[in-house]
Amino acid sequence: MVTLAVALFGPAGGVFFRVLNGVAVSSTCPGLYCGRIMMNGSVEGECGVCPRGERANIQKVCERCIESPELYDWLYLGFMAMLPLVLHWFFIEWYSGKKSSSALLQHATAMLECSVSAVVTLLLTEPVGKLSIRSCRVQMLSDWYTMLYNPSPDYVNTLHCTQEAVYPLYTVVLIYYAFCLVMMMLLRPLLVKKIACGLGKTDRFRSIYAALYFFPIVTVLQAVGGGLLYYAFPYIILVLSLVTLAVYMSASEIQSFQSLISKKKRLVVLFSHWLLHGYGIISICLLDKLELSLPLLALVPGPTLFYIATAKFTEPSRILSEGSSRH
Repeated sequence: MVTLAVALFGPAGGVFFRVLNGVAVSSTCPGLYCGRIMMNGSVEGECGVCPRGERANIQKVCERCIESPELYDWLYLGFMAMLPLVLHWFFIEWYSGKKSSSALLQHATAMLECSVSAVVTLLLTEPVGKLSIRSCRVQMLSDWYTMLYNPSPDYVNTLHCTQEAVYPLYTVVLIYYAFCLVMMMLLRPLLVKKIACGLGKTDRFRSIYAALYFFPIVTVLQAVGGGLLYYAFPYIILVLSLVTLAVYMSASEIQSFQSLISKKKRLVVLFSHWLLHGYGIISICLLDKLELSLPLLALVPGPTLFYIATAKFTEPSRILSEGSSRH
């Protein structure tokens, strides 16, 4: 008896077979992310979503993620970890007031909250109890948006294979944000109530209220644009750090090295921006060996030197005076 089979092609190029005459034939799963589960050394079950911590390999078999994150992956996680910390510092400084002496302690508390949250998140991520994670390598942008690549083999029924193909780079950030929010609610209100005596009863809690706004925003940003941020974060760091440094130096009327080093706070802001510049440069280089990126770090002070060298030529009062003298 001749067995008939019809080959169908999924939208992602995967081929599987619909077997006729009641004869079962092993098949390849359609789509990019559908796979079959390996049990007791043999492939069993129908094509579908792989369990958490696994993704389909080339043979369309669900394979456990056992690799360690690359340097770029760690830099991405570091960027996402720094994001709420920088926002905390910004709003603490914005709402602390010039007469308040509590800003420094609040900055330290915010760093403590984020540091503890990061450590707890790593300890709870597989392998549990270790400051390391196992992951699946990011291969392409679609790995972050598997929900958009569920195949429809017969163009009627959809095979749902939505999974975390970039495990755990997607969910670990969301877990970290949740811990940051919990730690802030446990520590910050008591601290602010005791030390922020220079502020009014309403003003002293504004930095906490601001965090309650920006945490949902960064969470949605990660949930929707995590893949785009993964590829764009080095350039985002460089652009934002350059813009914010220029705005700060302009607002502080810094036009010489003497005015730059006259206050400790200005030096702290400057060195913080320099660290961000270096972080962005290393991330763009994508070098596994840090020593190969060190010569490029000599470019970090460049924007500051350029600003100080050209500030006197762009002084608004000078431009206005020259314009009036010509008339």
